[in-house]
Amino acid sequence: MISQPGRLWVISTHHFTSKSPVSSRNSVLSPKFVYSADSRFADNAAIVIRSNHHEWILLVSDLIKPSFQTRLAAFRAIATEFAGYVVVRSLVCFVQTLPYDMGNSMSRSIAWLASGPLRIRRNVTEKNLQAIFPDATAQQRQQLSLEMWHHLILMVCEIAWAQRRLHLTNWSEHVSFKNNRSILQACLSKRPAVLVAGHFGNFEIGGYTMGLMGCGATTIARKLDNRFLHAWVERFRGAKGQKMVDKEGCAADVDQHLLSGGMLTLLADQHAGPKGCWVEFMGVPASCHKALALFSLASGAPMFAGYTRRVGGQPMQFQSNCTGIADPQNDPDGHCASVTTLTNWYNRQLEGAVSEAVEQYWWLHRRWRDPPERVAKRLAKQAQQKQSSKIAA
Repeated sequence: MISQPGRLWVISTHHFTSKSPVSSRNSVLSPKFVYSADSRFADNAAIVIRSNHHEWILLVSDLIKPSFQTRLAAFRAIATEFAGYVVVRSLVCFVQTLPYDMGNSMSRSIAWLASGPLRIRRNVTEKNLQAIFPDATAQQRQQLSLEMWHHLILMVCEIAWAQRRLHLTNWSEHVSFKNNRSILQACLSKRPAVLVAGHFGNFEIGGYTMGLMGCGATTIARKLDNRFLHAWVERFRGAKGQKMVDKEGCAADVDQHLLSGGMLTLLADQHAGPKGCWVEFMGVPASCHKALALFSLASGAPMFAGYTRRVGGQPMQFQSNCTGIADPQNDPDGHCASVTTLTNWYNRQLEGAVSEAVEQYWWLHRRWRDPPERVAKRLAKQAQQKQSSKIAA
């Protein structure tokens, strides 16, 4: 059957217009799931799954190579991903029907389960809180963990609500801006810009709001394991002009984007491994990606540090703030002198933001790891020198 290129087998039907080279001509076809051979796939047949916005391609040779068991395993993998997608979309649809107060109450109940009986990521959260707040009691750490989980669940609800309830005509009812001039400078300048934030507040709403204002940006993110969920997240982020690029092999695209005067947004508090740029974050060594600083230094783009966080203790009430700007072309304080100095700068900016609402930081993610021995010695020496300088002053 594979030896007959050009033939088309219908697996499931759903009318749509195809302009894809998978078919031999542009026409209105009935298949949604099609099995075809085409020159695009180097004489390999492929299963093409299409929706109104996306196309997923799976080479049939990957399904039929060794045995029936391999085909069955591949089918199960796709079916599992699609089932997970259906469950998530169903939950989102349910959340979208809820009023704000009911969603808030539901978030508190789920947070109690996650931080208590279910103990989700309890060890990581507890380790992080002990490292950052060594003087806090066990009860205080448990309370902060509960508040963090409430924030995370409510954040998911807010992302679901935003698609239907946050628009260009009513954004002022939900979002306020602090340091408006700096934010406008990033959006309207003809120069490229690098915007950094962290796993703090509701950064998804921040990106959505910027797109709503016409400030399209490119964002680097890891591709989700579930292809259907990944496509859905891309649609949400791209609905207002936010473009997603996979972090694997994106350097050339990002460089070209910045050279053309584009805006790049990044989450800066992700572990970069033992070879990253090690600095202190909240008083504890953390590894940071050198690329963040290099994007700004190599292109001459100013780096804006900011956040979008919930205010007033109410759902769908946010404040967006630009906490600082480091400009390689205007750097009297020397923040842009090197990768290390710029990395230190944006970590200090994020520290200041987190201090305003510690419960809105993702304490469950593995931000802090043990540094290599040589790095630990260097950081200890730097800390000792800082302490000596303070005493001398």
